[in-house]
Amino acid sequence: MKNKKILVITVIGIVLILLIFYIFFYENTAKNLKIGNNRSSQEIVNYILNISSYETEVEVEIKSNKNENKYRMRQVYNGPEDNWQEIIEPSNIAGVKIIKEGKNLKLENSNLNLTSIFKNCEYISENSLDLSSFIEDYKKDEKAGFKEKNNQIIMKTAAEDERYRKTKTLYINKENALPTKMEIQDANQNIVVYILYNEVNVNS
Repeated sequence: MKNKKILVITVIGIVLILLIFYIFFYENTAKNLKIGNNRSSQEIVNYILNISSYETEVEVEIKSNKNENKYRMRQVYNGPEDNWQEIIEPSNIAGVKIIKEGKNLKLENSNLNLTSIFKNCEYISENSLDLSSFIEDYKKDEKAGFKEKNNQIIMKTAAEDERYRKTKTLYINKENALPTKMEIQDANQNIVVYILYNEVNVNS
């Protein structure tokens, strides 16, 4: 009989301990989730600036005086020495890869005349379309800044020494802290590149 009472008391004690641990864990988890869902604009900007690895699928529209070209691309960034973007559409240049190796860019697709493809579309054959390029420019620009508008965080940076890429503006969804679009303006404030982020997967 005594052994049964001891067993019952022991079981009740264990259940109470587990219940206390559950309540403590639940409250702390809920608190952390609440903090995560209510990040400040500065915290989200810091998050964007510290992205070190990502994959995206984007729609890109490039405008010039004579042409307007649209592309769908996949971009993969694993660091300064390991990143590339691949054209998905249009179909006539699908599979072309622009690979960044240090300060150099390499184009891959031996079946195409790349010179004629890119003669009117300099942005495609550069890395200025990358999110990493925006992050790098923003960090270097002492006048770079951000504001919040309509549940979006708008980050802006200027490339003073570049003729064709005067200003870059990145729009961030405040709810999930992911980019939605980027605009690149020339010195006359004309939008020369428009990037729509259909999918963004941040790895770290």
